[in-house]
Amino acid sequence: MVNALRSVFSLLLGAGFMALGVGLLGLLLPIRMGQEGVAPQIAGYVMSAYYAGFVAGSFMAQRIIGRVGHIRAFAAFAAVLTASVMVHALVFNIPVWGLMRAAVGFCMAGLYAVIESWLNVRSPNELRGRVLSMYTLTIYIASGIGQLAINIDPNIHQNAGLQLFCLGALLTSLSLVPVVMTRVAGPELGNIKTMSLAGLYKASPLGTVATAGAGLMSGSLYALGAVYGTQIELSIFENSVFMGAPIIGGFLLQWPIGRLSDKFDRRTVLFGVLMATVGAAVLLGAFAFAEGNFLLLATANLLLGGFLATIYPTAVAHAFDYIDRSQMVAANSGMLLAWAVGATAGPLIASSFMAIGPAGLFVFIASVAVTLAVYTRWRMSRRAAKPADEQSKFVPVPSTSAIAGALDPRADPLPEFYYEDEDPGDR
Repeated sequence: MVNALRSVFSLLLGAGFMALGVGLLGLLLPIRMGQEGVAPQIAGYVMSAYYAGFVAGSFMAQRIIGRVGHIRAFAAFAAVLTASVMVHALVFNIPVWGLMRAAVGFCMAGLYAVIESWLNVRSPNELRGRVLSMYTLTIYIASGIGQLAINIDPNIHQNAGLQLFCLGALLTSLSLVPVVMTRVAGPELGNIKTMSLAGLYKASPLGTVATAGAGLMSGSLYALGAVYGTQIELSIFENSVFMGAPIIGGFLLQWPIGRLSDKFDRRTVLFGVLMATVGAAVLLGAFAFAEGNFLLLATANLLLGGFLATIYPTAVAHAFDYIDRSQMVAANSGMLLAWAVGATAGPLIASSFMAIGPAGLFVFIASVAVTLAVYTRWRMSRRAAKPADEQSKFVPVPSTSAIAGALDPRADPLPEFYYEDEDPGDR
């Protein structure tokens, strides 16, 4: 374990800096828009642009990396990401912010692809699961700290968050240092294909639909949760804790729910998680009309974030129960696309629900969860459950890039690793 950590430490450090900066930005933007009186519907469009850019980056990143090499691609993505963060500080203009938010999503898709391809080539087959776990843990911890970092400058209303935008840009630029110092080139990414959504649905209807539904709900919560907090007049500190709580919940609930899904019919566990999601969302909607219940509010959001975080990997694990091992990397790539499309649409739809008030966000999440729960029960009547000993193992795979699927110990490793045609100094 120590050797595995030592071999990928620089890459995890780079990923951590990235997640810190982007986590900070993801909370700062909706709070800043709320202070400027931007309507939730407009804020939803701006925040959803991240996922739209992420979808575009998922399609184009592999081509860019293959053309210029991993280090050059990473440097370019990180530079554009840092510049995009700084533009937010220089200009308060909603269309410009939407474009910059899309640029951040595009660059993050590329940065994740580079880091995960390096993690893959650094990870022997027997250590892929541990490396994936360390990577997922790094993303969770850094994202949570990034949310709390907004408290470094609580006077956002006075200086328009300038110091925090600068801090975000500083953190994203620092991600360059440990990553470009790596001495191992990445694998050829042309081997990673995406299974079509039609093919995925044919193999696992529930896995595909649940993945898209997870994107709808998670994208809405993380894009508009801070808008909800601003509307119910949470302080900056309270809002940071409120939005950091679901990240902590996601980390805490992954393994216990994952173990349950390995021991019992995975669809039954998924149904239970969806109903628990409904309960947490209803509580949060009700708290929008109450005062003095911040601890309960944060606890409910911790539970909601925890349940939402387990839907995607549970859906992937269910789909893998019916997909050949050799197709799992391609299937994971396709399911990530379904998740990202859902995450793009979620804030757009949820922001319309918020026209009725801040509780509309959780009305939307509860509605999606109920719909998915009904669909899950229907699918349980259409296909017999697999015995627990024939199910694939639950793995907390992150929704980052297609290459993360190659780290999944359930899948066959990529068939070829070789150095690209680069100068030795560019490796």
